Amino acid sequence: MPIARRTLLGAGLAVATSALAGCGDDGAPKPGPGGPGGAVTATDAAGNRVGFGSAGGTTAPSGSPSAAASPSGGAVSAGQARYAQGVTALLRKHLPATSQTVAHKGFPGAVAVVLVDGKTTVHTAVGEALRYDAGPKLLPASQRVVMRPDSIFDLASVTKVYTAILLLQQVDKGRVDLGAPVRGYLPGFTGAGTERVTVEMLLTHTSGLPVGAKVTGLADSAARWNAVLTTGLVSGAVPGDTFRYSSVGLMVAGRIVEKVTGQRLDQALKSNLTGPLGLRDTGFNPNTWLSGTAKAGRLVATDARSSRGLLRGTVHDDVANHLGGIAGHAGIFATATDLAVIGQLLLNGGTHQGRRILAAATVRRMLTNQNAGKPAVDPERPNRTAAHGLGVVLNQSWFMGRLASARTFGHTGFAGPSLLVDPGRKLVLALLTNRAHPNWSWANPDPVRAAVGDLLAREVS
Repeated sequence: MPIARRTLLGAGLAVATSALAGCGDDGAPKPGPGGPGGAVTATDAAGNRVGFGSAGGTTAPSGSPSAAASPSGGAVSAGQARYAQGVTALLRKHLPATSQTVAHKGFPGAVAVVLVDGKTTVHTAVGEALRYDAGPKLLPASQRVVMRPDSIFDLASVTKVYTAILLLQQVDKGRVDLGAPVRGYLPGFTGAGTERVTVEMLLTHTSGLPVGAKVTGLADSAARWNAVLTTGLVSGAVPGDTFRYSSVGLMVAGRIVEKVTGQRLDQALKSNLTGPLGLRDTGFNPNTWLSGTAKAGRLVATDARSSRGLLRGTVHDDVANHLGGIAGHAGIFATATDLAVIGQLLLNGGTHQGRRILAAATVRRMLTNQNAGKPAVDPERPNRTAAHGLGVVLNQSWFMGRLASARTFGHTGFAGPSLLVDPGRKLVLALLTNRAHPNWSWANPDPVRAAVGDLLAREVS
């Protein structure tokens, strides 16, 4: 059954804070349901290259920093909009108060990229990519890693947007019917009540599947995936009737992609999306494809108190980790510039730099509210609405701020990332924070997300 993430976060707060008080005690919690080493999920129940150049339009290659990081942890590229300094100042307000501050209410570091009409108006990096070691322990200044404009983050649930695109590509090819039962593609999808679940319901979170799947304690990957596919519906759920955020649904969607393409999801991602777009800094399990220098200087850390120790380049989501780091709901790592390309792709109706990735009609359907009139069940945010397209969140002011509108879309992730696209302003915001470093129970990332949205709503017409 689904577990309220905020409840779990609060439950771990006292333990985590007391463990940090001495900056040296082993505060790693023991594995348990919902915890970083637990058996349910670490995915947010709320739904949580071609590079771009300066505002002048010069294009930078993928992975090339468009600004130099300063020792103080702030960096802003030349040629940006006047409000770039405002975005940077806002993000810096959420950093730890001093270099010796242990606990914090925001995040150790962040990178933001804003595109308006396809041109970069903001590309800023603040704070630190690595501040704590396992324990967690505050690292000496000499061992910390400054955040860079090309730092690589765990995208957590923003992975769901990529999975949706990959699945919709197969719809374009005629290999998948959104209205067809999932069992027609995955005969092993046999959980109680799932016979009426369609492919579309997986992407709109109306399947009735729970937030997470129990995969720990099983012998191998086959057994874990079988546990995912045989997960039953939430008690009383009727497929298609109600919005219930479900990571299981996107895990299953990823398996459909694998089935119809004949490729593992990481391979399908590379051959069908990141390869064609030139996104060299996006992928699952970055420790397998980054150089040693890039691992040391560009990877952004997440939890430092889980049963797995410090997580850096290893997926934060516990279920995704048990599935080998490759799953449809979590596991992709990327830079802010690479993530912004995905937003621009959808804003452009499925094309980027002359290459078509999705049919225009498919993108329109993807970005249209599929849940109009349906109730939403979300213990995390009782006031949220069911507005959701195919794999994207729509019109949610809790993270979009004043940019929220019927056409505004995006997604958030539990580790701190978010993507927001406002078609009316032709604006893309990729805001990546490491708020889960070292302790995901310290901070709620939504206020700063909304605050950046408010600032951009004032500045971009």
